Amino acid sequence: PVLMRLKTDLAHVLMLAATGRLAELESLEWDPRPAVCVVMASEGYPGEYTKGQVINGIEAANQVPGAKVFHAGTTLKYGEVVNAGGRVLGVTALGETLSDAKQAAYAAVNKISWQGGWFRTDISDKAQP
Repeated sequence: PVLMRLKTDLAHVLMLAATGRLAELESLEWDPRPAVCVVMASEGYPGEYTKGQVINGIEAANQVPGAKVFHAGTTLKYGEVVNAGGRVLGVTALGETLSDAKQAAYAAVNKISWQGGWFRTDISDKAQP
C-alpha cells in the first residue's frame, strides 16, 4: 500500500540511495488517499501448498480503477503466470475513502483465480479512517 501512495519516482529515489546521494532528495511526495492491500495466497499457506497453478484474471484486475496487482510468489511457466509461493499476489487499490479503496481492492481480487487460491475477506475492517 505504501508504494501505491508514493508519487515520487521510486527509481530516482533508489538510484540516489544506491549512489550515496540520498541527501540530494528534497522530499518524497505522497498521494493522500488511503490504500488497501489484499494478499492472495496459496491454499495451505503457511504450510504445504501446490505450486504451478495457472493464475487467471491479473490483466482484468489491473483494469479496475485505482487497482494494481503486485507479484510476490509468481513465476512464468510456458508463458503463463503461475503460483510459486505461499503469498502470491498483493492486490492493492487507492480510493477517495478507506471504504472506496477496500471496494476497489476486492473488485480486483474477485477477477483473479487459480486452483487453491484464496484471500481473507476482512482486510481493513478494523482500520480507522
